[in-house]
Amino acid sequence: MAKSEKKLAKKQKKLDKKEAKKLRKLENKQYKIDKKERKKAIRKAKKAGTYKKEDFYPADNRIRVGVVGCGGIFNAAHVPAYFKERNRVKVVALCDIIGERAEKAKKRFFKEADVYTDYRQMLEDETIDVIDICTPNYLHSIIAVDALNAGKHVFCEKPDAINPEEATKMYEAAGANDKMLMIMRNNRFNPNSRYLKEYIENGNMGDIYVAHTRWLRRRGIPGKGGWFTTKELSGGGPLIDLGVHMIDLAMWFMDFPKPVSVACSAYSCFGDSNVCDSANSRFGDKVEGGTYNVEDLVIGSIRFENGAVLQLEISWASNVEKESRSVELRGTKAGATWTGSHVYLYEENKKSKQKTRHVSVAQIIPEHAENISHFFDCLINGDTPNYQMFEGNMMMKIIDALYKSAENDGKEIEIDVFE
Repeated sequence: MAKSEKKLAKKQKKLDKKEAKKLRKLENKQYKIDKKERKKAIRKAKKAGTYKKEDFYPADNRIRVGVVGCGGIFNAAHVPAYFKERNRVKVVALCDIIGERAEKAKKRFFKEADVYTDYRQMLEDETIDVIDICTPNYLHSIIAVDALNAGKHVFCEKPDAINPEEATKMYEAAGANDKMLMIMRNNRFNPNSRYLKEYIENGNMGDIYVAHTRWLRRRGIPGKGGWFTTKELSGGGPLIDLGVHMIDLAMWFMDFPKPVSVACSAYSCFGDSNVCDSANSRFGDKVEGGTYNVEDLVIGSIRFENGAVLQLEISWASNVEKESRSVELRGTKAGATWTGSHVYLYEENKKSKQKTRHVSVAQIIPEHAENISHFFDCLINGDTPNYQMFEGNMMMKIIDALYKSAENDGKEIEIDVFE
């Protein structure tokens, strides 16, 4: 992660913590005021003989949410969303196979929530409207299908699943039960992403024919030895962990051209290293002497039906100068580079001389929280979802094909995302 992005992330973390503390303080203060006023009104009504319980304890019509997985990503990215959405949404259940995690989340954030260690018991609560999945990757499809079949809407952390077959089960269950399924695509909600997307849609770049995306960490392997580095549980290494973000963002900018083939090489060189210099490695539980059977670097390309090419370079660990994250786009009218905190535009003026324009949207927002708010906008207000299931299907088939190419010495693999 670049120094400027680290500063932004640190600043945002402080803001989130401060905001959460402020909201809890306000809520506690308002609760005491409401309780005092309600007691006074109840005494007055009883004295007048007009007391009715429903007049003083009205039904809570907020969307009721059950969360499965109370670890790092839930606490860091989802909790701020639920504080932001407290007037529309209420977290009523928390589930984690490590019960202490759920109990801690209840004590810190959601004091009225029920606690479970088995999500299937939670699904029996017919009053729960939405299930939010923040578990290891291999459980995404299993829990989502069960939740959808139980009549719940589902919001799920990325990736959609660990392979296309499992992802398809999710999409089919959503359709069969007429329920909303949305997968986290938080980078689309970055202010600079929105700016660049609008710039492209206004025709300023012309046709985008080449793109390059990267997320390179020097040493940032998450939860080494645990589920993150166990292929059967995660689906793979940085390609399915970080590549999902970067490939999706690049293809979103490109308006999702149809992929026809991929080629990829994967490397695993740092399983024995204990060096760490990325804050992102704090995610996941490390297991001493555990499994490490995934890649830590991939380099590949995706070829599209319209002739465009997307190159990618993704690592958890690599001997580079510093951590970096970017999407580079080359169009027939202009080029652009996105870094999360900045956008650089490469344009030509009337004298055919290139000029570089630096744009930085000064607004700092929690992208994950914005994505979750969008989910509830769609559910409550009928907004058009930013994420479509065909995009998830496309993503999982691309990831799967890239891994197959790597297993076959970088051989080009043809794919049909609509078969």
